[in-house]
Amino acid sequence: MSAPYDQALAGGPAASAHWLRTRDGVRIRVALWQGGTRGLIVALPGWTEYVEKYGVLAGDLVAAGYAVVSVDWRGQGLSDRALPDPMRSHVGDFAEYQVDLDAVLAFAAKVPGPRYLLAHSMGGCIGLRALMRGLAFRRVAFSAPLWGVPVAAWQRPLAMVLPKVAGRLGISGWLAPGTGRHNIVAEGVFQANRLTSDRAQWDRMVDQARSNPAFALGGPSIAFAGAVLAECEALAALPSPEVPCLTGMGTDERVVDPGAIPERMARWRGSDLHLAQGGRHELLMERPDLRAAFLTRVLAHFGG
Repeated sequence: MSAPYDQALAGGPAASAHWLRTRDGVRIRVALWQGGTRGLIVALPGWTEYVEKYGVLAGDLVAAGYAVVSVDWRGQGLSDRALPDPMRSHVGDFAEYQVDLDAVLAFAAKVPGPRYLLAHSMGGCIGLRALMRGLAFRRVAFSAPLWGVPVAAWQRPLAMVLPKVAGRLGISGWLAPGTGRHNIVAEGVFQANRLTSDRAQWDRMVDQARSNPAFALGGPSIAFAGAVLAECEALAALPSPEVPCLTGMGTDERVVDPGAIPERMARWRGSDLHLAQGGRHELLMERPDLRAAFLTRVLAHFGG
């Protein structure tokens, strides 16, 4: 079934967009960019994102000879939201995202060639779990992966207990303390943003977020906050997969826990850590020199 995809808003090549129904009944939106013969790149977006945000990147990957598939995770973009208030980001367990990923891979099964994983932020958490459960990719690349949540040590016990208490009280869907319904891009300002140091890239994100109100997403629910903490802690305790890995991180990372990334890479055989001096969270949507340097390494890594 076809789904809306705004090529002009995406700023990249045309994509075919589709609605998929996951095995637990959630409707999610997937975009496929047809490419050459080098294989399929599965691009896993981060929290609050949507497929149009990856239109420019998809154009670069298609030009390099790859097909690309990406997804609006459940609870964001144009995919189904779990709560009546669409501004609250909510899942009860991060395993729900694996159900989405399985639907994406089944949809793209007929695309020929090897599979590569390119995962950003929350997509990096989902992607790492996928590798841990045995999903096969020839090579993988991560951009500022969410492998740790920047929570102060004294706050962590409360953050782990609160979702359990909220569940007993029936308020798991309430916004997590300290968060709100505002969207950090649509209602943010460039000078205070933690995503990119490039004004043109920031303006593109803002234009997208404001052009389609359905893309808007606010803060996480209590259940979501607990789920992401639990998933990061569970993954940290597991050994690294046996697949060649490249990970990029900006030295001005202030969204995910920057310490968790080099810690994981230090115990990942066949891995390479790319540090972008002055880069913020969105390395593939950073200023041209930083973006080009990381994208070049990603393509070289996949072609290796």
